[in-house]
Amino acid sequence: MTMADIVSGATADAIALDNTYAAHNYSPLPVVASHARGAWITDVEGRRYLDCLAAYSAVNFGHHNDEIVATAHRQLDAVTLVSRAFHSDQLGPFCAALAGLCGKDMVLPMNSGAEAVESGLKVARKWGADVKGVPAGMANIIVADNNFHGRTISIVSFSSDTTARGGFGPFTPGFRSVPFGNAEAVAAAIDDNTVAVLIEPIQGEAGIIVPPDDYLPRLRQVCTQRNVLLIADEIQSGLARTGHTFACDHWGVVPDVYLLGKALGGGVVPLSAVVADRDILGVLHPGEHGSTFGGNPLAAAIGSTVVDILQRGEFQSRSAELGLHLHARLRSLIGRGVLAVRGMGLWAGADIDPRLGTGKELSLALAEHGVLVKDTHGSTLRFAPPLVITSDEIDWAVKQFAYVLAEAG
Repeated sequence: MTMADIVSGATADAIALDNTYAAHNYSPLPVVASHARGAWITDVEGRRYLDCLAAYSAVNFGHHNDEIVATAHRQLDAVTLVSRAFHSDQLGPFCAALAGLCGKDMVLPMNSGAEAVESGLKVARKWGADVKGVPAGMANIIVADNNFHGRTISIVSFSSDTTARGGFGPFTPGFRSVPFGNAEAVAAAIDDNTVAVLIEPIQGEAGIIVPPDDYLPRLRQVCTQRNVLLIADEIQSGLARTGHTFACDHWGVVPDVYLLGKALGGGVVPLSAVVADRDILGVLHPGEHGSTFGGNPLAAAIGSTVVDILQRGEFQSRSAELGLHLHARLRSLIGRGVLAVRGMGLWAGADIDPRLGTGKELSLALAEHGVLVKDTHGSTLRFAPPLVITSDEIDWAVKQFAYVLAEAG
């Protein structure tokens, strides 16, 4: 199968319609999904692909997870939306369950991951004003170079990505960016008006960058000493992706604030959350923040089921065990077109020898072989399959990768 075979018939028609009427804010692979189960996607022509992206961790528990879908069907027959103008019988149980999973007191439910990050920024500033006593308009937040927390105006204001920033100014002030993995740079950047340090425990979009082992423990120590909130964006890295419930767990670190999303909605609905103790989230009062769909009954019911699944630990174990297999298989390709492999659990970044082509070109070639991955930073391919993937499926995917590298060489 060649790319010409893929981009024909119903596929070509669907892509043409997208290109005409959908804003061009993505550059997707020429694959048009029709339905999906487990770790596999079937396109409009009936071709099957092994999904090694899992919607950037939103589909951690597999496409059409029976338990999650059953919850969605039950709730669809009951009530889906009353906004927060009223209570619903699903919101309290969801917030209690998620707070318990995180070992925190309270949950602020939102929808998208970017909303969770924006909400976390607001909470940190409000906490700084009300609790820490930072003068009005003087709060600052420390972030890491090459971060990815979303694409809203405030978030791209502290992005290192020129594409994300170009033409979108003026930008939101109040952020300081320092090198990722350098805790002493964070410590040096903190002053009396610093309210938070916002980091991804493992940087995803940057290429699955794992920090030194002393990084998060040192950040925890510094933030505690300087009375600064440690905010962990676990939107991609959390909820079993790396072999633990949260990536922070690998280093025994508990942040002050968790930002969650993607897999929290079970691959069915958008659902995100800010999770923290009462002395932090309690700074919000009626009218200061909100969302029409945040915490809606459908999403809350699904979120409760996701928490139930995570409490059992089966997906954390699968990610840890199969992650070792995935990384070993990918490392076997070092010297055969792969320069380096990084990551943790079922999350890996493979740097490709640029002489073989760009990451996008290799992604297209892999699609021809029935494997869906996504490039980042030019020559890095990300492997993040649904956690229901099997050892044999991993072997098959890496075999296709080896074929593609050999053909490119």
